[in-house]
Amino acid sequence: MSESHNHGRQANARQLTAALALTGSFLVVEVIYAFISGSLALLSDAGHMLTDVMALALSLLALRIGARAADRKRTFGYRRAEVLAAAVNAGALFAIGLYILVEAYRRLQEPVDVQTTPMLIVAVLGLIVNIISARLLVRGSGDSLNMKSAYLEVMGDLLGSVAVIVGALSIRLTGWTWLDPVLGALIGLWVLPRTWALLRASVNVLLEGVPEGLDLDALRSEIAGVPGVTEVHDLHVWSVTTGEHNLTVHLVVPTSRMGVQDAVELIAERYSIEHVTLQLEEANRHGAHAAHLHP
Repeated sequence: MSESHNHGRQANARQLTAALALTGSFLVVEVIYAFISGSLALLSDAGHMLTDVMALALSLLALRIGARAADRKRTFGYRRAEVLAAAVNAGALFAIGLYILVEAYRRLQEPVDVQTTPMLIVAVLGLIVNIISARLLVRGSGDSLNMKSAYLEVMGDLLGSVAVIVGALSIRLTGWTWLDPVLGALIGLWVLPRTWALLRASVNVLLEGVPEGLDLDALRSEIAGVPGVTEVHDLHVWSVTTGEHNLTVHLVVPTSRMGVQDAVELIAERYSIEHVTLQLEEANRHGAHAAHLHP
């Protein structure tokens, strides 16, 4: 693993640890006051914060496991643990979002009295905690599904806190208790599509699908267009973890194959593929020659 990857992993670990400490310390307060106030919006926010604590802890654990070097049992190392953590986190948050929607519908049918004072106090405190946590996690969320899942968890809570504040003030002014379940449902509706996208991306990596955004047909065409290549088959591209792509391919070439490896190496670099394995098969022979490239 490169030095930049190590630095990035260490920075992500520090950010996750700080966010976990903040979120975990506030969780108990919010859960207690969610039940005291009777607010679904606050309960929704507390539910998201509960998944935050589990998600951040799981993400941190996965980061530690992923830092382990390759061994005889895991020749690619343990980096995919981060993607597995992202999938588990996304699944948990998706389930919470569905529960909130169902509970919101039930409360619209049978309204519940809401105590706005504790609801408002806890929501403001929660907003402060979530803003700090989001700022800690935003830097690493662009290049890691694991960090992105943690960041989405915190952002869901941040918006939840805003919704609870708006709800508490609105209920105080108007007495419309139905605003509380409506706001809770809106939080769920904001989180669900983003969580689904994250879950889909995580599962795609776990199923060794073609990396999102990579055009396999275009890649095949470029490789087939390399001078000297007469046939391309058994082309496979997959990700070990976020942003770390692998490629294997069989190429049929004439006896003289000078330049083919260099050309494919340049193509792989353009597609952000780090590890390339070529099997060069001479067109006039049954044998094959394997070449391993590391752009």
